[in-house]
Amino acid sequence: MDDKNMSVTEHLSELRRVFLVSFIAVFIASVIIYLGFRERILEFFLQPVKDMEVSFVFVGMTEAFLTKIKLSVLAGFIIALPVVSWQVWSFIVPALRPNEKKFVYILVPISLVLFVCGIVFAYTTVFHLAARFLLVEAGEGLQPMIAISKYISFIIYFLLPFGIVFQLPLVVAFLSRTGIVTAKALSEKRKHAILVIFTVAAILTPPDIISQILLAGPVLVLYEVSILVAKIIKPKKKPVEENA
Repeated sequence: MDDKNMSVTEHLSELRRVFLVSFIAVFIASVIIYLGFRERILEFFLQPVKDMEVSFVFVGMTEAFLTKIKLSVLAGFIIALPVVSWQVWSFIVPALRPNEKKFVYILVPISLVLFVCGIVFAYTTVFHLAARFLLVEAGEGLQPMIAISKYISFIIYFLLPFGIVFQLPLVVAFLSRTGIVTAKALSEKRKHAILVIFTVAAILTPPDIISQILLAGPVLVLYEVSILVAKIIKPKKKPVEENA
């Protein structure tokens, strides 16, 4: 199918198909998770706090039920992410040049891996440190009563930014390849980058300074890694003459 020869109606029809297939994939994965694995997934996310001998409560009739639904949908989306990504790129790729398609086929799998690595890193290290500080150190002498829905929302909003910021080396690799940024420019703008990173961390994380620092720290490391990536990846040389 030649994307350039498609009419507006055909484009809209193809876009509708992408949304429909993506929705069905997420829906099926979410239902499977809810019916067979919701309790194990919930226990997995609650374990870091339970290890500190903190119990959970729910304060509304539907709170526990809706929390399990939310968690099942999130897990279903992550499981269906390869299908969703494939559908989105299948819509975009026909409009790209052959060399751009090759770059996309490499870019998308690496992006997914980095996203998962960011979430796994945050859950296994940073979140445990943040939870211990907020519940044990900062809450010393107080009895915590954590609503299950607020806890799950907190952990979701805590983990997702890490998946996003772990894309930084990939973004820099793309910008370096296209000649938009260089390692020298990144090094010279380090002070500005630190300010931007802490500002973004304050926006993306829950409203406490510890979470902001725990997000900003790994991003600063990723920024330094990105400088190394920019040194390795050279801008693509433009041909002397382009064929009309």
